[in-house]
Amino acid sequence: MTSNTSIKSWQAPAKLNLFLHITEQREDGYHLLQTVFQFIDFCDELRFQVREDGVINRITGPADVAPESDLVVRAAQLLQEKAGISQGVDIELDKRIPMGAGLGGGSSDAATTLVALNQLWGLGWSQEKLAELGLTLGADIPIFIYGQAAWAEGVGEQFEPISPPELWYVVIIPPCQVPTPEIFKAADLTRDCPPLTIRDFLAGQGINVCESVVCERYPQVADALTWLSQYAPARMSGTGSSVFAAFPDEQSAQDILREIPSGWQGVVAKGKNSSPLFD
Repeated sequence: MTSNTSIKSWQAPAKLNLFLHITEQREDGYHLLQTVFQFIDFCDELRFQVREDGVINRITGPADVAPESDLVVRAAQLLQEKAGISQGVDIELDKRIPMGAGLGGGSSDAATTLVALNQLWGLGWSQEKLAELGLTLGADIPIFIYGQAAWAEGVGEQFEPISPPELWYVVIIPPCQVPTPEIFKAADLTRDCPPLTIRDFLAGQGINVCESVVCERYPQVADALTWLSQYAPARMSGTGSSVFAAFPDEQSAQDILREIPSGWQGVVAKGKNSSPLFD
């Protein structure tokens, strides 16, 4: 049974890792990293309608992800449980951000779900409390809940706001999915990067140490990096598979996108230091 509350659309933006270093691997296997997250205006869209019978129902979503495995459903169930409420929700997810692309789509969807249901269920939880809950589902979910571009350290849960230039990006998404656990388990992954400072990053330092590992295993990513590097310095986001390059204006980016090889997927997106979720 649904309520009479009107359905509202909520954005779940993708992110780019503007660089990614691993400084250490802990004894428990977790990696300590340094990275910068910046949002882009390439978004999934979610719609929610409150139910009074307590049922959490994903009406639409990715066909190859079972509802019970979907982070959106898991986030809603966890919030419902921890808040101790009797309301439920119908969820429609229009999935545009590809999975396994290093763009954070699943984490962003979960974060948007927590932010939206906090409002729609009238919980009044603080961002800090939502972020603490989101962290139990994924290390980068808090970034999307706070909604500010950030310098992140630790396992990704320690962060502070940062304001890199809001450039235009060409993002190429090769036809492959890269499982993050596979890359972090790789023997040839660099795990001892010297720590950087924010000043170092803003001065142009920093790479993605996962690039060489991914390119060795996924030639499609290597091909995309090589192609995009003809036009501007290109980098992989996260553990891939997507790669990106920055351009000073939208027209320049669109001109490059029109040249991508047949069969490749790509988008032009604007860097955003404030998440489109809160626009």
